[in-house]
Amino acid sequence: MSESIMGASPRRIDGRLKVTGRAQYAADQHPKDMVFAYGVYSTIASGSIKLLDIEVARRSTGVIEILHHGNFPQAFHTAPVPFSLAGVLTGSRTDEKRLPFEDEVIRYAGQFVALVIADTFEHAREAAYKVKVGYAGGASFANLKQGLKQGAPADGGQGHKRGNPAKAFDDGVQTVDATYTTPVETHNPMEMHATVALWENGKLVVYESTQSVVVHRNTLAQIFGLPTEHVEVRAPFIGSGFGGKLWIWPHSVAACAAAKVVGRPVQLIVPRAQMFTTVGHRPETQQRMRLAADAKGKLVSLRHESLNTTGFGDQYVENCGSMSASLYSCANVEITHGIVQVNRGAPTSMRAPGAAPGLFALESAIDELAEKCRMDPLAFRQLNWAEQNEQEKLPWSGNHLREALAQGAERFGWVKRTPEIGSMRDGHEVIGYGMAQCNWDALRTPAEARVLLKSDGRAVVYCGAQDIGTGTYTVIAQCVSDITGLPLDRIEVELGNSSYPPAPVSGGSWVTASVLPAVAEATRAALTQLKSFAASADGGFATSKADAIKVSNGRLEDGSTSLGFADVLNRLKIASAEGNAHTGMADTAKHAFSSFGAHFVEVRWDPGISRLRVSRVVSAIDVGKIINAKTARNQVEGAIVMAIGMALFESADYDERNAMPVNNNYAEYMVPVHADQPDIDVILLDYPDYNLNEFGARGVGEIGVTGLAAAVANAVYHATGKRVRDLPISLEKLMDGVPTISV
Repeated sequence: MSESIMGASPRRIDGRLKVTGRAQYAADQHPKDMVFAYGVYSTIASGSIKLLDIEVARRSTGVIEILHHGNFPQAFHTAPVPFSLAGVLTGSRTDEKRLPFEDEVIRYAGQFVALVIADTFEHAREAAYKVKVGYAGGASFANLKQGLKQGAPADGGQGHKRGNPAKAFDDGVQTVDATYTTPVETHNPMEMHATVALWENGKLVVYESTQSVVVHRNTLAQIFGLPTEHVEVRAPFIGSGFGGKLWIWPHSVAACAAAKVVGRPVQLIVPRAQMFTTVGHRPETQQRMRLAADAKGKLVSLRHESLNTTGFGDQYVENCGSMSASLYSCANVEITHGIVQVNRGAPTSMRAPGAAPGLFALESAIDELAEKCRMDPLAFRQLNWAEQNEQEKLPWSGNHLREALAQGAERFGWVKRTPEIGSMRDGHEVIGYGMAQCNWDALRTPAEARVLLKSDGRAVVYCGAQDIGTGTYTVIAQCVSDITGLPLDRIEVELGNSSYPPAPVSGGSWVTASVLPAVAEATRAALTQLKSFAASADGGFATSKADAIKVSNGRLEDGSTSLGFADVLNRLKIASAEGNAHTGMADTAKHAFSSFGAHFVEVRWDPGISRLRVSRVVSAIDVGKIINAKTARNQVEGAIVMAIGMALFESADYDERNAMPVNNNYAEYMVPVHADQPDIDVILLDYPDYNLNEFGARGVGEIGVTGLAAAVANAVYHATGKRVRDLPISLEKLMDGVPTISV
């Protein structure tokens, strides 16, 4: 396989469309006669609707219809079949189990209670403000602490146990027993959730900001009682999602129903305030870590017990212990998960679900245990490296964590770290060094693709995957270029349409590992057909056998004859050679698949002005073969910045008196801005994992966010002596009891 394109750093082939404004997102679609919908959202978090007065709103200018519980068209629940990777191409899923307007019970603030459809967006919004809703309030539970007062948590499953962790903990020489918490975080990508829906001759066409056109189609088909071939979901461009756009939300169902009722295309955009309430979030977690080590610093017991909030009627589990079961070598391990219902909308996957909050707790506790053992945090982790996946009792398909630790430490200058609290200074600033390991599953799902080699010299790829801003268009083009020898500017990639060959969700860091094998197989099938055309009487290679014809630089050759792909097709007056492929999952019976890495973080703390900043990050990442170094590095850098938000800024807060959100806007929900960006150095190890796929590629989108918050917290402790176990690390938490440091 040529190294000239696979592993190189070509620019995104869709980049020019985006910077020139020609890339059309869901809200950019304006079918003929389109009208606009605007939601009426609940202003209480618990109770029921007792009055819905729509008469004044109905008489407002431009209003066409107002939908609510009393007149919403019939809709059905999706089949209660567990969603699985094996069935990802045929699966369906909603995160909020209740359909919009299904009843008059209010379960969270910001829940849809009515939908106004009008001739303009402004008219729809104006009328929505005139809808009068009367409520009967009920008891509300604003957070995990209040939710626990209802009773014991429900078992979330997904646990694991080996050995006797309780006895091993009691026998341990050094132990840590600490609880860590993380708040609600919200996705809030730049592009808000949006739906444009229209019905044509009994068929439903939907433009949607979704991370899965295939699952979205399957789900809408079940909800509206349609065969899947009567639903088409289109999402050629998505302004990112981070997991919040994986599954269908109430607004999409409501827009489709509205379009059916009024007989015209309907656009519905979720307002920014409701991006905090009705389209998912990372739930609040509480995690108790109990770790024990022997006299040499070897882990002998690891218990990770986590609780997370979920909405009423929903059963979302934040699998915080997913990485703890296998990241370290330890004979005695117990992982449990519990869920607690509160008055919030349904939680959902957020970049590295489970692992991001879980590794904050684990990697913080590991640092605490290393200190008790009087060991350097890096040395402690090196000592406890897991040679195999001890949870699954399988060898790793590839694990270069030790090299990531070594390279990251060298590049960062970890050897300069002095262990004493507050011992490193630069003028008025106290410097803290912290580190943590990062970890994420390496997954591959079924996928399909179609490739056409056209008579005009182009190659066209059709695949029902989607590019959420990660560079999927480009890596697919690189794959076709590598096999055919065609330059990137002669390769056209068509994504984001459920009518194309089905492909998996753009989430879980599995698209590249899953889709590229299908694209490669389809490309080779197209070439096989093209060779058969070439070996026919008028194809130009009549004296050659098809399997003797070689491919080089977009041409067919047999030693004496060389013809371009288009030359062969045009000689025969054939429009294209076509190849189709369906590829499956990786063989998980022989190997355990995972990606690994290490973060090294420098923070600077100025106690005189109470200023904390992350000044430098070095991350060494082992994610298999790097297909596009530019987009891969970009993914890690973006994840690091997102994790800095998790560590220092982000927290969606709720009024404990009534469970109402109090900072559901960008003015008060804090995220990192340009001034918060550190110097970031990403090391990509680039060791192919050929057990996962023929390219050796694993996903890179999630791993960078895992462990980074712990590395920041560990660095903050090294600088200040303050062990912050409750995210975010606010200045108030540091100013309380910070030890005096002599100047």
